[in-house]
Order: sequence, then C-alpha cells, then structure tokens
Amino acid sequence: NKIRNKTLKGRRTGVGTTGEGDMIAAMGLRYGTPEATEFSVSVHKALALAAYGSSVQMAKERGAFEIYDAKREENNPYINRLREASPELYEDMIKYGRRNIACLTIAPTGTTSLLTQTTSGIEPVFMPDENGDSFEEFIVYHHKLVTWMNINNIPVRRDYTQEELNAIVEKSPYYKATANDVDWVNKVRMQGEVQKWVDHSISVTINLPNDISEEMVNKLYVEAWRSGCKGCTVYRDGSRTGVLVALTDSDKKKEEEKEKAATEESASRYMAEEEHILKRPVELEADVVRFQNKKEKWIAFIGLIDGRPYEIFTGIADDDEGIFCPKSVTKGKIIKAIGEDGVKRYDFQFINKRGFKTTIEGLSEKFNPEFWNYAKLISGVLRYGMPIPQVLKLVSSLELDSQSINTWKMGVERALKRYIHNGEAAAERCPNCGQDTLVYQEGCLICTNCGTSRCG
Repeated sequence: NKIRNKTLKGRRTGVGTTGEGDMIAAMGLRYGTPEATEFSVSVHKALALAAYGSSVQMAKERGAFEIYDAKREENNPYINRLREASPELYEDMIKYGRRNIACLTIAPTGTTSLLTQTTSGIEPVFMPDENGDSFEEFIVYHHKLVTWMNINNIPVRRDYTQEELNAIVEKSPYYKATANDVDWVNKVRMQGEVQKWVDHSISVTINLPNDISEEMVNKLYVEAWRSGCKGCTVYRDGSRTGVLVALTDSDKKKEEEKEKAATEESASRYMAEEEHILKRPVELEADVVRFQNKKEKWIAFIGLIDGRPYEIFTGIADDDEGIFCPKSVTKGKIIKAIGEDGVKRYDFQFINKRGFKTTIEGLSEKFNPEFWNYAKLISGVLRYGMPIPQVLKLVSSLELDSQSINTWKMGVERALKRYIHNGEAAAERCPNCGQDTLVYQEGCLICTNCGTSRCG
C-alpha cells in the first residue's frame, strides 16, 4: 500500500530512445562530432516538449499528479528550459499542472537493442563488423551497416579479408565512430548536452583502454559533473573478463597458437602412450551405458583400452526392434568377428547371472544406418588419439537436421563424460567470463574463474 501511494503521488514515468548511433549514421553524420551532437540535442528537445505536452494534456483530462506545486518549480533549470522553448506549454502547465512528476529517461537498452537490431540507447555502435567462429571464421555485420551496404550496392559477403572490410567501413558513416573511436571527453559533453532535455538519468558507458591513467578517469568524472550529467559510467578494457571483448589480429594469432600447441601436446602425449593400440584388438573390454533419447531407452557399448574409450556403439534398447541387454549388465566385451559369408561384424559378450557367456551377435546390424555412421566417426577420432574433451567439443558442434540425431548426440556426450578425470581442462571457453578456465568435475563443467557450472 505504501508503494502504491508513493507511486500515485508522482506518477513517475520514463519515455526513452534507442538506436541513436544508427540514427546519426543514417543522417550522414559522425558520432561524437559537434554536428552530430547538435542534431541529437534537437531530437531530445523535441521529444521532451512532446512528452511534457502529452503529460499536461492528460492533466487537463484526468488531473495533475497529487503533489504538483508550480511554485516549487519556479527556479527549476529543466522547467525553465521548457518555458523558454515553448511558453504556451509552460502556461498550460501552470494552469492545469501535468500528469507525471518526470517523463523521460535513457535506460540501459542492451537486450532491447538486440531485439531491434540497432545500436543501444544513445551509444555509438560497438563494432560495425567482427569475426565469429564455429567450424570456420566468418564475418558478423552490424545490421544497419548491412542496410547501408545494400543502399550503396556493396555486396554483403562472408569471405572479405580484414583489409577489404576496413576499406568498406572507411566509406561508411560508422568510420571512426565506434565505442572505442569516439573521443572520451566529447562523449561526456554530448551526454551533458542531451541531459539538458532528459529529466531522469542517462545510461552511457565510456569505453577506455586498459592503460588509462587515474588522472584521465578523474578528468572525465569532473567533466561529467561540469556538463550537468546525472551519472557517469566508465569501463576500462580488461577490468572484467569476457565483457566487450574485441580481439586484434595479434590477439587472435596468439589464441590460435596457444590452442594449437595445447591440442598437439595433449594428442602427442596420448599417442605416445597408446601407439600400440592403433590396430584394433579382436576383443575389447567394454562398458554398457544406458540413457534416454526423448521417450526411448537407448544403450551405448563403449569399447575400452586401459580404461580409456576406444570406440562407441549406440542403439535402441528394445528386444523387438533394437538391442536387448539385461539391465544388470554393465560390463562385457566387444568382439570383432567374421561371419561365414566373410563379412566383418561386432558382437557383444557378457557373463550372465548363472556365470555363462552370452553373446549378442551383429551389433552393427541392429543400428539405424545413420546412427551407425556417426558412431563410426566418433569411434575413429577416439581410436586415433583425440583427447576426450576435444571429442566432446566435436560431438557438440555437429549441426544436424534430425532432432532425433541431436538428442542422440547429447546422450553420446553424457556417456563419454564419465571417462574424463576430475580437474581435466575442457576444450572450450567459459560462456560467462570468456576465460580458458573450464574444468570437468563429476561430469559437469565448472569455471574456476567465475564459478559458472553446467551439467548434462
């Protein structure tokens, strides 16, 4: 009830904007220049007059907010700017009041701007283009840069070199207008100019290099105070891991060399230890792992050498259409056999409760051909020494059309995770902090840097 009463006394609201960086670019102006700032101020002035005009109109119809008192605002700088810009609006405000104690803000709109595919709030574009990576490197364009390219008949391709991309950006209105390009002091002054027409605070971040001096940070805060900003935020590059990361060519090369060296070291160590197993033995010790694929029960047979996965076969655990194996069976042998027709096959043999050997012949004949082929792929990389974290990365990155196959591959990942030792490093970065600090613990991924965890 207290919250309701407090709210109704002022009826505070906050009309805001987003996409201002793109608007400036669309007008052919460069963010951070005096001309661009002047245009932004004119936009926010018009918005302020419209918002307050609407609030006065609602006061005519429904009454002013409860604690409105025109005398208390006689010397308010913001109200005086409105009076100077529109004497008629001010006269109506004195006569009728207004519906809202305050009307405007520039809120943090990072997520909203992802939905609108624009720059955020009154911020400039962070980067007009960047390189993404999945199986191969590719270009990710800022959406409005693509719009500009289409208007100017510039082909949008994903195979441009960095030099070609730089040449395209140089012709665009985004050139020298990114978050890292804009002069810091000018950005603060722009915020101060816009603040004159925004009654609440403005969300803006000043992006600073890692080696910024304390004196410069102090200068920016003092300038924000002098400019009339209600708040000021700075971000020093690298002060938080995984935030606003932009890798230079040398950074990318170092990362690639580091990853390559780590993979080669791990693989060479494993191959040196296990070189004698490249030729598959006739019999392999095996674990039996069961998992759920949607509503179906599946089973995996994992061939082992010295306790390490060497091959994996999966199929439906069904007596009629798939593979039947008693639930009590968790271990056995995968045997490579040759039938009377000369065709090779794989059998699974286990010891039943009475101590007799029981053989399930033709594992390969009981698999969906598509599942069988993917199992052969995974078995191949296991056989030739790929470290299990790298195998998991390969399996998870398979982009397949069939939902059944995608669910199956998650089951394969779960089956293989049991063979990773606690504390072993993962072959991927932490999705939260971006650091190479993910390790396996009881089959789950845990980041030793920020504590993020993921299981399953």
